[in-house]
Amino acid sequence: MDTIFAVSSGQPPAAIAVLRLSGPGAVAAAEALAGSLPPPRKAGLRALRDPADGALLDRALLLWFAAPRTATGEDLVELHLHGGRAVVQAVEACLARQPGLRRAEAGEFTRRALANGRLDLSEAEGLGDLLLAETEAQRRAALANAQGAVRRKTEAWQDRLLMLAARVEAMLDHADEDDVVDDAATLDAVRAESAELGEELAAVLKSPPIERLRDGIRVVLAGPPNSGKSTLLNALVDRDAAIVSPIAGTTRDRIEASIVRNGIAWSLTDTAGLADETDDPIERIGIARAEEAMRGADLLLWLADAAPPELAGVTILTLYPRADLPGREHPPSDRIAVSAAEGRGMEELWSAMEQAAQSLLPREDALALNRRQGDLLREAASALADVAAHHDPLLVAEDLRRARRSFDRITGRADVEGVLDALFGRFCIGK
Repeated sequence: MDTIFAVSSGQPPAAIAVLRLSGPGAVAAAEALAGSLPPPRKAGLRALRDPADGALLDRALLLWFAAPRTATGEDLVELHLHGGRAVVQAVEACLARQPGLRRAEAGEFTRRALANGRLDLSEAEGLGDLLLAETEAQRRAALANAQGAVRRKTEAWQDRLLMLAARVEAMLDHADEDDVVDDAATLDAVRAESAELGEELAAVLKSPPIERLRDGIRVVLAGPPNSGKSTLLNALVDRDAAIVSPIAGTTRDRIEASIVRNGIAWSLTDTAGLADETDDPIERIGIARAEEAMRGADLLLWLADAAPPELAGVTILTLYPRADLPGREHPPSDRIAVSAAEGRGMEELWSAMEQAAQSLLPREDALALNRRQGDLLREAASALADVAAHHDPLLVAEDLRRARRSFDRITGRADVEGVLDALFGRFCIGK
């Protein structure tokens, strides 16, 4: 296996650049540059020299860590260099010339940690989310998963599942032995406990996915032409994201803008005005896209005076827009009156949106699953529901195996190759 290297701190120029090496040749490569090394896990100041001609490259702090108790499970060396570009480039060039050494690919350090059992797939996914975290809520949820929250919970479910499976397998394989009870009561108990575990999984699945923390709550502004959608979008994001005009139909396609406010990430979408009939083919496309965006929203801001549509799974706030115009001085009591042009009602609107967000975002004390983990947990819950419906021990045993395979895929014990490239492609090179 190759030894890899990369800068794991911020990209130069910087005060310090931490260059990491991992793999079977890491220690030898460090000795080639620095001569004798300090004791393991002890920092030492060393002159780094080019092995080819002895030219001084830098004076740096050097640490090394012996496998397997390292971040990657391999021998690991850290060179704490001066952070100028020329210094880093010179050291990297010397390392690249050594046999068996190469520059790391994106996420390769963490991928090796996963392969060597230093973390599981759910922890690696949490670490990926932590690297992309922009809000405090994102940081907390990602850190919990990076430190094993999903793994620990999944292992607890797995332990319960294994005990159930053992009882059924014993019925199938050792029914002729005196100490194994093979009767309907045992199978009924397994079915009941499987149903209980399935209900627990179903309760966890009701929690919103962690992607809402990272990608933001999807807010769609919808209503008829000239209802003030674009003006409101600009007021919400505090910049001119959408063109505002008194001409009906100015917005022909979806316009998206993002904002972080009070620790919550929002992804807002302005849409084309809704109309019952139109002869304009471009307007028809815009209306179709607006309707599609409405169906995919987490939160819909409805700016029409008519009643809002019924949309499954979408939280709707009904507004009374353009409240500054003559004749619109008396809003209905069940609507939020706003005048984006004058700033009236904006704090009340934000307050209502943030209140709605409480049910749309994972609770701080809840297990935050991503969509992949949620889908696998749903498969496990489905298998456990099938257990509760069957009376044949053979079918019960197979359903328990299905649930166990789903748990294994959550933590990466099985069938993970399909997600690894996409996962680690999000990582920086030195991670």
